[in-house]
Amino acid sequence: MAIFSLDGFLILLRWIHFMAGITWIGMLYYLNFAQTPFLATELGGTARSPMLRGLVPSVLWWFRWGAMITFLTGWTIVITKMVVGGSSSVYYATILTGGFLGTFMWFNVWFVIMPRQYKIMANAENVAAGKPADPAAAAVAPVAGRASRTNTLFSIPMLFFMGAASHFPQLASRMEPMVVPYLVGVLVIAAICEANIFTGTVPKPLSTVSGTIHSGLGLTLVLYVLAAALL
Repeated sequence: MAIFSLDGFLILLRWIHFMAGITWIGMLYYLNFAQTPFLATELGGTARSPMLRGLVPSVLWWFRWGAMITFLTGWTIVITKMVVGGSSSVYYATILTGGFLGTFMWFNVWFVIMPRQYKIMANAENVAAGKPADPAAAAVAPVAGRASRTNTLFSIPMLFFMGAASHFPQLASRMEPMVVPYLVGVLVIAAICEANIFTGTVPKPLSTVSGTIHSGLGLTLVLYVLAAALL
């Protein structure tokens, strides 16, 4: 296969997409499964300021740009395949399920989590330098936390449907798949989960790591049932 062919171009894009996605989701899981629970402990509390000023900026750099590259390469792949054609409507419905969830996640990284994390990190630097603490930093932290947990929630069905698009053709059972109603349903469910970020409360399942994982599995099941019914 020539690397300069269309297939070569798509393979290159997938390779970059996979590497960036692994980096992004790896950092997301580190933040939610390891760092956040550690900072909530007594020992973590004493390490919070050094971590915010030293470790966290590096983690968030990879987290932020991993999200961007994953987002750009993913949609480039989907749009290219749409232009070229040859894939079924069920394939697009399934891959767009992952794509829509990934887009919500990308939005949360760039426009919800990172602006608030910059305030938090800047406040840590100011306090370490002997300046007064910024009350706004504490106020924005819960929103960033809910967005991060929501991204973890979304990541579980996102990864399932990304893989299912090419490797689980049995997902389709109808002679005439109801693609548009299905995708509208996906967007409505995702929007309800997304709205929770800004409500000011954390649902009990998302308050713990195990609860978030189980909620993600539950969301995957809900979307799978919706796909089985409409596709």
